Amino acid sequence: MQLGRPTNSLRAGIVGLANIGKSTFFQAITHSKLGNPANYPFATIKPSQALLKIPNPHLEKLKALYQSKDIQYETLTVWDIAGLTRDASRGKGLGNKFLNDIGSVDGIFHLIRDFKDDNVTHLEGAVNPIRDAEIVQDELILKDMDKLENSLDHLHRLGKNAKNAKDKIDEQRELDLLNSLQDHLYDGKKIINYKEDWDPEEVEILNKYNFLTAKPALMLLNVSAKDYVTNNIPNLKEVEDWRTEFAPLDQIVPFSADFETQFNEHKGNIDAIKSHYKDISEINDASLQSALPVIITKMRKALGLIGFYTCGPLMVKQWNVRAGSTAQEAAGVIHTDLQKTFISANIIKYNDIKDYDPPLNESALKAKAIIKRVGKDYIMEDEDIPFFVAAGGKAH
Repeated sequence: MQLGRPTNSLRAGIVGLANIGKSTFFQAITHSKLGNPANYPFATIKPSQALLKIPNPHLEKLKALYQSKDIQYETLTVWDIAGLTRDASRGKGLGNKFLNDIGSVDGIFHLIRDFKDDNVTHLEGAVNPIRDAEIVQDELILKDMDKLENSLDHLHRLGKNAKNAKDKIDEQRELDLLNSLQDHLYDGKKIINYKEDWDPEEVEILNKYNFLTAKPALMLLNVSAKDYVTNNIPNLKEVEDWRTEFAPLDQIVPFSADFETQFNEHKGNIDAIKSHYKDISEINDASLQSALPVIITKMRKALGLIGFYTCGPLMVKQWNVRAGSTAQEAAGVIHTDLQKTFISANIIKYNDIKDYDPPLNESALKAKAIIKRVGKDYIMEDEDIPFFVAAGGKAH
């Protein structure tokens, strides 16, 4: 079962040390100018926010098949959170405020600097991705340890005053879990990596505390534009080895904030981008692609989200829903009334129709048994195309 808030409207935050390219990345990924990149610590104080479009090439195909007039992409809210420093968990560098900002997001883009630039100062004096990754992870762990220790003290006091056997059992179960997690944190490892398959009771307990290290994270290795377009990632092997030991569930994605800025400015025109990097001889067209679609898609998956489509003559739209959601719960993402009055759903799998020529003939699909009727307990799958049937003649 997935840790985190039981909602489909999730937020991701950009987290890392100061002066590593967070605001540049924020501007690139959101196509905005809300960030405040500058060559000094704490250029960002309040977290900037923006909605980013989740890329999906299949929407164009569905638009053609259903002869729809428009497309609406699903979105993800992204926060640019101010840079951390060593000892942030003890309040250094406005650390407690920034750590509290991390508590407001559901997933973490853990940005790590792997580029050298004499014009961009480094608070630790030199570029060292492993050291930087350790500093950020240790500060999150220390913050969680403080919260966990206070919670254990509180639970011990509650246990002495428990009024009935059920309360004692519940509190003991919570104590046992928190004690095990405390040992795990002492080993320098995040809560999310304690186990992969959490049972519902454990999720209910952990979600009460909103631990920072229980949030899914992507490790984004920010390299120079030259290293990115030549596929030369300086410290990738060392970062992979560290990740395997201390954050095994985190995925690593190399990218270049500087390259992404150029990619956006040239609107993805390969010829224009090649001209910009004409002094670099080792590149080829395959290297001149944005990493942002991969980054966004991986974060969506890390957050435990899948997508389903509603298709009609006016619009094709993708909707986010938590993995494991039922058809009735998915109907509620569209409108709460549709969930309350849900009767059934007719489901088409995108893969079953992706090779068809437009316009789509639904009578032919029924004849081939491609449209399947399901009930309220059907578990939604990624890229389902449902038509919900509800009481009172409502449908969507």
